[in-house]
Amino acid sequence: MEADLTIKLAAIGAIGISAQWIAWRTGWPAIALMLLGGILAGPVTGYINPIEDFGELYQPAIKLAVAVILFEGGLSLNFRELRQSGWAVGRLVVIGAPVAWTLGAICLHFAAGLPWEPAILFAGILVVTGPTVIGPMLRQLRIGNRPRDILKWEGIVNDPLGALFAVVTLAWITYADTTGQGSVWEDIGLHIGAASLFAIGLGVALAYLIKFLFPRGHVPEFLKTPVVFGLVIVGFVLADFVEHETGLLTVTAMGIALANMRLDSFGEMRRFKESVTILLLSGVFVILSATLNMDILQSFELRFVVFLALLLFFVRPASVLIALAFSSVPWREQLFIAWVAPRGVVCVAITGLFAIRLEELGYVSAEALNPLAFAVVIVTIIAHGFSAKFVAQRLGIDQGPGRSTLIVGANRWSIELGQALAKRNIPVHIADTSYLALRRARQAGLETHHGEALEAIHADHLDIGSFQAVIAATDNDAYNSLICAELGPEIGRNAVFQVGTSEAAGTAALPGALKGRDLLKSGAGLMELLNRQEKGWEFRQTRIGEKYSLSDLRKRLSQESELLGHVKPSLELSFFTNEGRPAVDEGDYVIAYVPPGGDAADEEDMKERQDRAREAKGQKERKNAKAEAEAESATQPETAGSSDSGDAPATEDATGEGPKPV
Repeated sequence: MEADLTIKLAAIGAIGISAQWIAWRTGWPAIALMLLGGILAGPVTGYINPIEDFGELYQPAIKLAVAVILFEGGLSLNFRELRQSGWAVGRLVVIGAPVAWTLGAICLHFAAGLPWEPAILFAGILVVTGPTVIGPMLRQLRIGNRPRDILKWEGIVNDPLGALFAVVTLAWITYADTTGQGSVWEDIGLHIGAASLFAIGLGVALAYLIKFLFPRGHVPEFLKTPVVFGLVIVGFVLADFVEHETGLLTVTAMGIALANMRLDSFGEMRRFKESVTILLLSGVFVILSATLNMDILQSFELRFVVFLALLLFFVRPASVLIALAFSSVPWREQLFIAWVAPRGVVCVAITGLFAIRLEELGYVSAEALNPLAFAVVIVTIIAHGFSAKFVAQRLGIDQGPGRSTLIVGANRWSIELGQALAKRNIPVHIADTSYLALRRARQAGLETHHGEALEAIHADHLDIGSFQAVIAATDNDAYNSLICAELGPEIGRNAVFQVGTSEAAGTAALPGALKGRDLLKSGAGLMELLNRQEKGWEFRQTRIGEKYSLSDLRKRLSQESELLGHVKPSLELSFFTNEGRPAVDEGDYVIAYVPPGGDAADEEDMKERQDRAREAKGQKERKNAKAEAEAESATQPETAGSSDSGDAPATEDATGEGPKPV
C-alpha cells in the first residue's frame, strides 16, 4: 500500500511537470494541460483517486499548498507596479468584485436554478481568479506592464476576497437561522470583520518579525527559507483557527508586506519559492482534476450551460467594464481584462469545503456546486487559456515574443555589434552609466538607457521579458559576470553572454554558474576586441541558402575569423559558443567577426560590389568604344569641310560655280 501511494505521488509530480514542459515547448496553456493530465489519471483511467488515496490528509494538504501558492503570489506584488495600474486594481476590487458577486448570484438563481443561499455563496467564490491560473497564463503572454499588473494584482487580491465573501454568506445563512434577521449584519460585522482584521494584522506582523530577525543575524542563512515557510504555515493555521478561510488573508498580506521590504536575501528566497510553487501548483492542479468522478459528471445538467455562457460573456465583462468605466485604462486593455478570468485551485478547493457545510445545514441543492465548480474551471481554462493570445493580438496589445537584445556597456565594439544586429531587424538596447559613452550609440540609431542595468531591471525601467539575450561588454570583468549571474535565472543561463575575461582580473577561473557564456570562441576580452576594431575588424553577414551552406562559409573565412551567431527569419538570435553549436537552416543569416581581407561579405555588400563591378565594366567598355572611335576618325584625311549626308568631301572653286568633286 505504501509503495503504491509512493508511485502515485511520483506519477502526480511527473504529470504536472511534464504538462509545464510541454506548455513551454508548444505555447499551449499549462493549466489546460495539467487539467487534462489529471482527468486522464483520475476519472478516465481510475489510477489516481486522491480522496481515497490520501484520506484525511487530502483537505489539509490542499489548503496548505494553496496557502504557500498565495504567499508566493503576494511576494510578486510590488507597490511600484501600482504607479500605472493602482486605481484600476482598486476599482476592480472595490467595485468590480461586488458587481461580479451580485450578477453571478442572479445568474445562478435564474439560469442554473439554485436557491438564493447557495447561489449567493457560490457567486462569491467565483470572484476569484488567482495566481494558480493567471500566473502560468501571463508567463506565456507579452501584453505590456499595465494589463499584466492589473490581472496579477486582481487575481492575488481577489483570492482571499472570494473566500471572505463565502465566509460572510455562510455566516449570514447560519446566523439568520439561529438569531433572526434583526441582528445578523451586526454579528457578521463584529465577527467576520474582526477576524479579517486579525488575519491581515497577523500577516503584516509576521513579515516585520522576519525583517527584524534576518538583517541582525538572528537566523543563519541556511535556515532563512525554512523559517519563512514555517511562519507562513503557522500564520495560515492561526488565522484559520480564529475564522475559517481567513488564513488566505494572512499569507497574502504577509507576502505583499515582505515584497516591499527589500530584504538582502529576498532574491534568493524568491527564486527558491518560485520553484516550490511550480511543484505545488502542478501537483495540486493534477490532484484536484483527478478528484472528478463519473457521478459528478453525470450530475451536470443542461441548464448549467446557460449559466456558463452568461458567466463568460456577461458577468465578467459587465463587472470589469463597469469598474473601469471613465478610467485611464485604454479601452483595448479594458476589453482584454474583461475577457480573461480563468478559475483554478482556490475555486475548486473552497467550493468543495462550503458545499459540505451547506449540505449539513440542509441545503440539498448544494450537491450541484461541485460539478458546477469543475465545469467553471474547465470551461474558463479552455476558453481563456487558448484564446488569450489571439484576443490580445486582435486588440493590438500583444507585443509578440521578446526579440530585443540588451548590451551592457557602450563602446566602439558593442555599438558596431548593435548596428550589425539592428541590420537584421533585431531591436538593440544599450545600457551604460556614462552619458557621453551612450552618445555614439544614440547617433547610430540604437535605443539607450542611462543608468545601472541591474537597478533599472529591478525597478522595472527595463522589461527583462522583452530581451531574448543579454551581452555584458563593459571593461569590468567582475561586473560582466555579476550581470550574467543575476539575469541568468530570469531569462535563462543559455541566453546571457559576456566578453572574454582576463586572468589579471581574477574572473577567468570562475565557475560557469557565476558568469555568462563567452561570446566568442577565442574568449577575447574587451581590450583585445577594441584593438581588433582599430585594425579594421568588422561584422559580416551572410545568408545561408540552398547553394551556399555553412560549410561553404567556413571555407571562405580566414583562419582568424570567428563565427559570432546567426539570426533566423523569425528574428530568433543564437550565438556560437564553446558550450553549443546552434543549428543553422536555409534562410538564416550568419554573423561573422572578420579581420581585413577575411571575406565573408554579406548579401547586401556582395550585391553592391557586383553592381559596382558591372558599372565599372560598363564604363570601361564605353571608354574603350570611345577610344576606338577616336582612333578610327584619326585615320581619315583632313578636309576643309564635311557633308552631313556622308557624301564625299567637296571643295569650291574660285569662280563660285559650285562644288566640284575632288
